[in-house]
Amino acid sequence: MDISGDRSREGHSLEADRWYVLFVMTLVYTVNIADRFVVSTLIEPIKIEFQLSDSAVGLLTGAALAIFYVAAGIPLGILADRANRKRMIAIALTSWSLLTALCGLTQNFWQLLFVRMAVGVGEAGGIPPSQSLLADKFQPRMRAFAMSLFSIGAAAGAAIGASLGGYLVDAYGWRVVLYAFGLAGLPLALLLAITVKEPLRGRLDSRPVAKMASMGETFRFVLGQKALLHILAGATVLTYWGWGMVWWTPAFLLRSHHISLSDSGQMLGLMHGVGGIGATLVTAYLMKQLAYRDARFQTWFIALATLLPTVPSIFAYSLGSDRLSILALWFFVPTIYIYIGPSFALVQNLVPAIMRSQVCAWFLFCVNIANLLIAPVLIGSLSDVLKPHLENPAESLRYILVGTAFTGFWAAWHYYTAGRYLRADLVRAGSEANL
Repeated sequence: MDISGDRSREGHSLEADRWYVLFVMTLVYTVNIADRFVVSTLIEPIKIEFQLSDSAVGLLTGAALAIFYVAAGIPLGILADRANRKRMIAIALTSWSLLTALCGLTQNFWQLLFVRMAVGVGEAGGIPPSQSLLADKFQPRMRAFAMSLFSIGAAAGAAIGASLGGYLVDAYGWRVVLYAFGLAGLPLALLLAITVKEPLRGRLDSRPVAKMASMGETFRFVLGQKALLHILAGATVLTYWGWGMVWWTPAFLLRSHHISLSDSGQMLGLMHGVGGIGATLVTAYLMKQLAYRDARFQTWFIALATLLPTVPSIFAYSLGSDRLSILALWFFVPTIYIYIGPSFALVQNLVPAIMRSQVCAWFLFCVNIANLLIAPVLIGSLSDVLKPHLENPAESLRYILVGTAFTGFWAAWHYYTAGRYLRADLVRAGSEANL
């Protein structure tokens, strides 16, 4: 009997399985972001048809999704730490896909607002169990690399939402776009349910999985993790800075530079697709190189990768030249993906296995409050307030976005400071192998 050969084949099978699961989870993340992002591309035609203010648009693009996303996220995260994660992801994907398509059938602002809220509940059940499942497929040192590849889904989803959404809206209208984007997720949900296997929870960690942690126990543990608290704060500010401005960029380019939604969608699609995926792949490569070095390099890398692009983000919205503004966007938009993978991995490594989905839900709670609620509504509301005081009211959005750009410096400080506490917090979480 060839025992060594059997073990070798088993090893190859496990290796292939984890990469296949990573591929499927990345597709799920792509659909999640595409269904969310496409609405920002459809802002102007929806605004015109329903005769909405910028504040109302902010509610549709941000608050409608965010309020119910964050409200459902934490209880669903707790459930994911106890239930079959694969089934949860498949059910969540099916739900938000059908509801995204249903958005195209709405006939007024209130109907669309209500369905967008329901989409938020569906999407809340997707990412926390996905990350927890991937953490049981990859060793602690390789999680930053794996999560960086997983975060390609964010760049790909945004690119699809911007470029394909921009093309389809001009050709077929915003309703058809929502039908197409929503129904596209259903075959993936079926593939996931049939082919992905649920791994043993915590099988790759240095400490055995204990009893399930309550929300109170998890909260107390997180409060003692100073590095994790700074990462949560840094990611929250970073998403307000980066994604909050990107939500409004198609409207900004139309109002201040008279660039059509189709053209801006194609440009932003390239920035997200080519630039974002490129930045994510470079990040994944660097995370693999840093896997066996000081873990603090991960937080310091994110700090630097946020600090430097803050300057072009200021220029992107302040320059009057179309070409220079677009050039500055190229140095800004792709970089908003860099923090995602390393941050996801740090969150997974800074808590025990029994808390991962729950704390991931808290992480998403923070970033989505900033990204989907505060940024769209606050930026839109401030734009409405400023309009009556300007000679050219269309420029109000520009001034608000320029002011928002400076918050990138704040986000970088949090990630730099997290490095001071990271080593001790990894030991406390049982991720000593990552030191």
